[in-house]
Amino acid sequence: MAGGLTRRDFGRRIGLAGLGLAGGGLLGGLPAPAHAGAPAWRVFGSRGRGMAEFDLTMKTFMQQRNISCGSLAVARKGKLLLARGYTWSADSKLFVHPLSLFRIASVSKPITGAAVLKLVQDGKLKLTDRLTDLLTLTPPSGKKLDPRLNQVTVLRLLQHLGGWDSGVTTDPMFNDFAISKALGVPLPVGRDDVIRHTSGLPLDHDPGSRYAYGNYDYMLLGRIIEKVSGMPYDRYVQQKILGPRGITRMRLAQTLKADAAPREVPYVSQRSGRTVLDGSGATVPAPYGSFNVENMDAHGGWLATAVDLVRFAGIFDGPSPVLSAASLSRAFAQPETGTNGDGWWYGCGWQVRNVAAGGRNIWHSGSLPGTYTVLVRRFDGVCYAALFNQRDNAAGQAHNIDPELYRAADATKAWPNVDYYGQYF
Repeated sequence: MAGGLTRRDFGRRIGLAGLGLAGGGLLGGLPAPAHAGAPAWRVFGSRGRGMAEFDLTMKTFMQQRNISCGSLAVARKGKLLLARGYTWSADSKLFVHPLSLFRIASVSKPITGAAVLKLVQDGKLKLTDRLTDLLTLTPPSGKKLDPRLNQVTVLRLLQHLGGWDSGVTTDPMFNDFAISKALGVPLPVGRDDVIRHTSGLPLDHDPGSRYAYGNYDYMLLGRIIEKVSGMPYDRYVQQKILGPRGITRMRLAQTLKADAAPREVPYVSQRSGRTVLDGSGATVPAPYGSFNVENMDAHGGWLATAVDLVRFAGIFDGPSPVLSAASLSRAFAQPETGTNGDGWWYGCGWQVRNVAAGGRNIWHSGSLPGTYTVLVRRFDGVCYAALFNQRDNAAGQAHNIDPELYRAADATKAWPNVDYYGQYF
């Protein structure tokens, strides 16, 4: 199993006595043993009083879609009020707790955005720096660079204004077979292969002219972070962004189930696909080889717990040694294209919307076969992260969880006076 520790192992690792039972308790929600073969709930973690609506929302959502593993963390004004792992399964060995790791897919982008802003803050990079001045882009033999690449800046990469559009041409990060064939290189292709192949293709739009959400922009940002910092991408992020917040569990994911990290959940999908890891043509479960997670580091490659993500989002509560007031202002500034159709825009790694009540909502979701995640920080200081090990189901995809959790926050009238951060960091 690519899952986590048993309940006894988890208690031994961090000490159950230190986690407390106040306000719903660490073990609240554990059901009586079910008949063999019948799914049963196992809910583990900390929950302050008055937070029951969040539990009900998660359990209803997962049970309707038969999602076996989920995790939720809720913070408010810098305090952790709920940290829970949810298991809905007949497999008694499957056990999710607040320290279970999930692939977070594109929720990796706010992390990369913060790392870029940190480099700018430290004077090692400018948002106006051009891609072609930072990285050497070498197209395949017989191909030429699109001259418009000289107009791609760091800021335009951050805001998905680089000119690539996966609605027009195939997303380079999911084009392994075509890249392998075009370059004459064996599978698996690496990030350098992706860049070389894409450097020989024309841009879909003039840089800065149109918002087109994509992964390639952020993969390039990962390489810029490495070039400017002189460190591997993940090491820079861990030292400069996560470490100052006490976050030590997060790491980059690996594709194969056999290489899963300790305490990483298993991923479930109804789909399968041809492996991109070799030329065998073998059909594999979609989460374990139909895409290359290692190539996705800066745009979709991180593993995290829900607690880690709300802790990370706390960087954006206000100026700190990680990001200054000027950096936070840059993170949320409107792009040159203005807002999108319903009033939101993409900042430096976040979707952003000003709200009538004052302040702003910021959020990002992540989606891959076997994974759906969402991280939201509301205008009122409420922040939540929800992670699931499944995204596709006839009852509706997992992206529907966001409005449900938003309503749960609206329905919570008395917030508990607790802070569980000390139990998990």
